[in-house]
Amino acid sequence: MSETPPETPDFDAMTRDIAEVPAVEVIVTVAVNLMSAAAVKLGLTDEGDEHKDLDEARKLVHALAGLLDATATEISSFHAAPLRDGLKSLQLAFREASLVPDEPGQGPGEKYTGAVYG
Repeated sequence: MSETPPETPDFDAMTRDIAEVPAVEVIVTVAVNLMSAAAVKLGLTDEGDEHKDLDEARKLVHALAGLLDATATEISSFHAAPLRDGLKSLQLAFREASLVPDEPGQGPGEKYTGAVYG
């Protein structure tokens, strides 16, 4: 009995598809993925502490802050405002979850956003 080989992805079609996606949509999608991953690593999901890893969360929140800082003038406030709100919520959740809180301005992403207070 011979197995049929798995179908090879159509990379040309995939390239055409991504070429049609506006840059703002790509940026927002990446930001939402970073936010979701950070929430998981902060233990904010239904699974709670099962996947909690503050070192990983710090990296993700910092990357999200850098992305939003770098693209603030490229995406409209319509897109940026809710992403910034989500970022601030994650930064506050990180501060709350930390056993030894960072000094103001030293938390994840605060290099880009300034100190975050509750």
